Amino acid sequence: MFEERPLRADIAAVRDARAPDALVYDTERDFEVLPTSALTELTMVVDDVEPRGYDADWLPADHPRILDSLVGDDVVVGAPGDGSVAWTTQTDPPIVLVKPRIEGSPDDFVAFLVAEALVQVGLDLPEHFLGLFRDAYAEFAAATPTDPTTTYQLALAASDAYAGLHTREVFSAWDEAAETASLHDAWTDAGERLQPRLDGLGRAVASGDTSFTDAAELAAAGVKHGLDLPAPFDALDDPAYREHGARYAVAWAERVFS
Repeated sequence: MFEERPLRADIAAVRDARAPDALVYDTERDFEVLPTSALTELTMVVDDVEPRGYDADWLPADHPRILDSLVGDDVVVGAPGDGSVAWTTQTDPPIVLVKPRIEGSPDDFVAFLVAEALVQVGLDLPEHFLGLFRDAYAEFAAATPTDPTTTYQLALAASDAYAGLHTREVFSAWDEAAETASLHDAWTDAGERLQPRLDGLGRAVASGDTSFTDAAELAAAGVKHGLDLPAPFDALDDPAYREHGARYAVAWAERVFS
């Protein structure tokens, strides 16, 4: 199930600086949430495993059943909706897992995603949106008059924006060292390609060409790149969000949907 991934010099430099103990492995097959059946194999490549144990009481009564995998005593690596790279600090040492679905993507893009995961590990950011919201997720859901799946997707976007407020300082400094300059270029290039989509985002939502949820996901990516955001998403790019976390996100949802 797991095979150690050879690291480019720039990724190795990020790991050494940000998460020196972390392991990076390729997985044999794709997953949304790493199945419990893989736990035995996982224990063969790490020293210890300690389940995070998210509380079932943090989920509102009306929630997508896919979120049930996040609560309980299982070791959950990744979450429904996660991308091609997942990570966890529930293992000792922490581990970054790269899924087969990433095959065919540009090398620099893949390198950036792995480096981003290592930065998030080193910053000790919440592993899942539920780790950020905790018992405030029920309040966020109550403030968001959408179906449970859409509410979950908005919470994911808000969580991604919160992470971006932390990681972008690291990304922006990558051009200060030759060994990470290529990663900085990949981050900058992705931001330059994203900005035109953000420039017309307000009009796209107003006309119905883009859903509010899709717009929130784009805006969260914009936060990661330090880009200009339209209202009401610009409020997610605020130092107060970085300081206050989930309670700020709840207040944002209340203002948006009031």
